[in-house]
Amino acid sequence: MAWPFLPSDPILSLRAIAVTRGGVPVLSDVSFDLGAGEAVILRGPNGSGKTTLLRTIARLQPPLSGEILGEVDDIAYAAHADGIKGALSVAENLRFWADVFGTGAIDAALSAFDLRGLRDRAAQHLSAGQKRRLGLARLLVTGRRIWALDEPTVSLDAASVALFADALQGHLTAGGAAIIATHIDLGFDARVIDVSAFRAVACDDFDGAFL
Repeated sequence: MAWPFLPSDPILSLRAIAVTRGGVPVLSDVSFDLGAGEAVILRGPNGSGKTTLLRTIARLQPPLSGEILGEVDDIAYAAHADGIKGALSVAENLRFWADVFGTGAIDAALSAFDLRGLRDRAAQHLSAGQKRRLGLARLLVTGRRIWALDEPTVSLDAASVALFADALQGHLTAGGAAIIATHIDLGFDARVIDVSAFRAVACDDFDGAFL
C-alpha cells in the first residue's frame, strides 16, 4: 500500500549531526534528507561510524549535536542480531512482532523470504541464513515506513540476497524508505554516502564492529 505522504516530502532529515562512541566523537556535520521511495547506502571502512550513525538515527542513542527531524515511530531498526526467539516457531516469531506493531498478517512476510516451508520449525533449529531471513522478514510486519539496516545481508547466500533486494524494492515502491549500511551491490539505484567523509577523529583504538 502507498504511504499517506507526498513522494517529494522528506520523511527524515539530519541536520549537522555529530555522533559519539564511548564519549569520543566519531562523525560530525552529517546532513541529508530521506524521501519517500528513496534508499540511502552508507559506505565506509570498518570503524568509520556506520553503525553508530544508524543507532543515532533510530534514537537508540542521542546525537552529540545537531538535529534529527522525523518521527521515531516511523523507523524499524535491524542490527547484526536477528532478534528472534529460538523456542518459538518461524510463524510464532513473526506473529509476535506483528502483534507488537499491531499489523496482523504474516503471510506476505513468509512468502517474501521463502519461509512458508519452515513456518512450523523452531527458530533454534534454523541455519544461520534461515535465521537471518526470519530476522529480515520482521521488517515486513512492522508497518514502519523507514528501514534502518546494519549489514542486512550477513549470512545470506546469493538467492537470499535477491529475496531481500526484492522485498526492499517493494517497500520503496510502496512509498517506504531505507538507510542501509552495506558493502554489497543490491542491484537497484540508491544514493551512496561515504561516512568516512564526516569522520571526526581517528578511532584506531576502537573495535570497528561497534562503530
